[in-house]
Amino acid sequence: MTTPLPVVRTVANLRAQVRSWRQAGLNVGFVPTMGALHEGHLSLVRLARTKADRVVASIFVNPTQFAPHEDFEAYPRDEAGDMAQLASAGCDLLFSPTVDEMYPAGAATTVTVEGITASMDGIARPTHFAGVATVVTKLLNQCAPDVAVFGQKDFQQLQVIRRLVRDLDIPVEIVGAPTARADDGLALSSRNAYLSADERKVAVRLNEVLRDAVDRVRRGEPVEATETHAIADLQAAGFSKVDYVETRTPEDLARLGPGPIAGPFRILAAAHIGRTRLIDNMGD
Repeated sequence: MTTPLPVVRTVANLRAQVRSWRQAGLNVGFVPTMGALHEGHLSLVRLARTKADRVVASIFVNPTQFAPHEDFEAYPRDEAGDMAQLASAGCDLLFSPTVDEMYPAGAATTVTVEGITASMDGIARPTHFAGVATVVTKLLNQCAPDVAVFGQKDFQQLQVIRRLVRDLDIPVEIVGAPTARADDGLALSSRNAYLSADERKVAVRLNEVLRDAVDRVRRGEPVEATETHAIADLQAAGFSKVDYVETRTPEDLARLGPGPIAGPFRILAAAHIGRTRLIDNMGD
């Protein structure tokens, strides 16, 4: 029988627990989430478990990273189910704060990461990365972990977090975990729950189109032509809108192309089907 997962809801209680672990000579891993957990999240917890003596996960649906027209209110929430899954994956503590705990009355400070946020999701979701950077900075300061694990599905977000940690001298190791996928290749996402059965059949084409695009770049085909072909394939598959398909350097997300390229690359994409926006990426 799995022991119920302890939960704290205030920064003070979180810090007290982490402090007690450190006094016992233990190091701490951290996995931030917005809940609605799936196997992808649990794989992050298991990876953190291999790198730390104790693992904290957080569940916080962060309002500042949602634009007014986005799905903050509809975002799936299931704390009880999430807690059971976290306990089974080896998590030691859940931090589940309220909005008021994270953003007390009068809070007026935000974190902005320039440059790396100026493309792709930074254009498609203009307020998104300021919300992400601010909440992740707060969570890392609140938990003060030795290592924090983030999934590579949100690859631009991962690079934004690495940049802010470096620039703000936050003493934590950021680990990027491989994207967890369903058997048919679709990247696992909490928003996949929005997909109808017919939309789910179309959604898998995002993975397939990206694989084809990666193969084309590896064969030396021009980047610009490859991206144009991928966008056309997604539209033909039934995606209602393609925000972007772009080929970037893995470290700083600099634009590559338009011709053939040599060296490491990553192709990132975002596309809509019905009310669901899907992202994915692949590369060398």
